[in-house]
Amino acid sequence: MIRLVVFCLMAFGVYLTFGNIKLVIGLISITIVIFIYLVSRHTDLQYKFDKIQAILQINTTELEVLQRKFNHLPMGNEFEVDGHYFSQDIDLFGRGSFYQYANRTDLKHGSEVLASMLLENSIENIPLKQEAIKELSKMPRWRQNFSAIASLVKTKTPYHVINNWIKTYQAFVPKYMRFFPIVFSLVSILIVTLYFTDNLNGWGVVLWLFLGLGITRIFSNKINILAENTSKAQSTFQQYQLLILELEKIEFNASLLIEQQSAILLDSLRASKVLEEFSKILNALDQRNNMLVGFLGNAFLLWDIHQCYKIERWLQIHGNKIEEWFNVIAFFDAYNSLGNFAFNHPGYAFPKIVNGEVILKSDNAGHPLLDPEISILNDFKIAAEQFFIITGANMAGKSTFLRTVSLQIMMANVGLPVCASSVEYSPIKLITSMRTVDSLADDESYFFSELKRLKFIVDEIKKDHYFIVLDEILKGTNSTDKAIGSRKFIERLVASKSTGIIATHDLSLCKAADDLPQVHNYYFDAEIINDELHFDYTFKKGVCQNMNASFLLKKMHIVD
Repeated sequence: MIRLVVFCLMAFGVYLTFGNIKLVIGLISITIVIFIYLVSRHTDLQYKFDKIQAILQINTTELEVLQRKFNHLPMGNEFEVDGHYFSQDIDLFGRGSFYQYANRTDLKHGSEVLASMLLENSIENIPLKQEAIKELSKMPRWRQNFSAIASLVKTKTPYHVINNWIKTYQAFVPKYMRFFPIVFSLVSILIVTLYFTDNLNGWGVVLWLFLGLGITRIFSNKINILAENTSKAQSTFQQYQLLILELEKIEFNASLLIEQQSAILLDSLRASKVLEEFSKILNALDQRNNMLVGFLGNAFLLWDIHQCYKIERWLQIHGNKIEEWFNVIAFFDAYNSLGNFAFNHPGYAFPKIVNGEVILKSDNAGHPLLDPEISILNDFKIAAEQFFIITGANMAGKSTFLRTVSLQIMMANVGLPVCASSVEYSPIKLITSMRTVDSLADDESYFFSELKRLKFIVDEIKKDHYFIVLDEILKGTNSTDKAIGSRKFIERLVASKSTGIIATHDLSLCKAADDLPQVHNYYFDAEIINDELHFDYTFKKGVCQNMNASFLLKKMHIVD
């Protein structure tokens, strides 16, 4: 409304002074300055409003997730990797997945970094990761402010495209243009002053105007290309500058966070100031789209050439740091999700890292994606080079337990707290085989796909130590072959000094515990009480004796 009033006053003033060209030009010039200020003020207020809305949405989302409503969040299917060590078996990505539950990244780059952390299967620097996640978990206001700013980064140009443009950019503005536009602008001011003081007629101004436009015209094609590229990157740099400013203002104690932060704390000048300078230059060049600035600015100030030179100069000095700064921002965007996860689960335990016989010892362990109101918690302890063979009825909890253990290892390696009251953990990489599928496209049977997966496991355990989780070995063959082949495979795994868990319906495999001291039998039970099937989902030592397939077939009237 104020802008409208200013415009109306300017129009009325022009009407009153229409006969005096100098007053009209002066009035219009003053109005433009006021108008630009008001537009800038409006933009600042709009940004504050959008940021508050973003923080409101962040907290709304967290309240929904606390009620187990998270299926509307990004699923991360694009991060699935065929043949990965474990991602396809433990519901890492997809609908109802761990990624969908834990991810709160706002930048595409941050989402990629978070996914790579979950997929990394690395056991390096776990205490440092835990320290960083613990610190961020205690900073909810800072995390939400950072996330709100990141959520306002709206750009159609991916960050890697901007990186590639910066790396491959070829300068075109001559070096003498560092001073020439300044000299030209000073002469322009002198000419305009002479005109307004009646010491120069209008033709002198017009000739100088066309001279400026002619010089700009020489470089116009390359200026247009540069302006097109910078307009795509402008919003990204403006928003990333605000994110870096947030990182500069905070003081971290965790060494991993300090290490990342140090990349943007330059010796002489902070990265936020450097990016702010670049954003202003890009914005200045973008003003060429304003008819008055584009016409008069180029005519009297060589505006486009001067701004292009400053852009090229900036890229020459700071361009090689952009990728690192983008990576730092993506790192904190990803770690914000991890810190948020720890904050949302104060009852979860950060694994105590040990070096001994125990690989994983968990008290009151559960699956993080199950509703804690109904989840049954179990204690378990598995030592190095031990193998558990787990039997049990259908739906008794075997597969859920396998995924619980697998997720605990994955989460522990990332540095996250796990769903348990206390955990001791000797870091180890994870490898699983639970959901083998056939491939019509590759002309592979189910059995051949499973053999390829088992071959992959055998090859990997020759290179490193792994915790192996298998759900039913050799499902794609007959019972006799399955029993013989499964027993031999177990012997192969034990001989490799690996550690792991195997779930099976084949009770004959349990006899391996009689011959191999590394093998131990556990089971999940089911009982039929008053003609109804009951599960206690409790992890027990021994061999399951109650199977339920025949009962369920009769109960559902499939057979008599």
